[in-house]
Amino acid sequence: RVSEISSKGCFVDLLNTLPKDTPIRVHITTDHGSFECEGTIIYVQDRMGMGVAFARPSNEQQCVLDAWLADLEHA
Repeated sequence: RVSEISSKGCFVDLLNTLPKDTPIRVHITTDHGSFECEGTIIYVQDRMGMGVAFARPSNEQQCVLDAWLADLEHA
């Protein structure tokens, strides 16, 4: 589960975290589409989750993310 999403990254809620600085592929799906890009674990909260920084989303993927964030602002 993803929370605290922004244009730069998000927090991923999960019990079994990965180590800080681990490169990952982020794939987030909602009822309004999906977002995918490379990312890096920037901090870990043991048995709670981890902070992920998005890295180099394509223009298309950045537009998807921007639309989600705009919807959240107006909710």
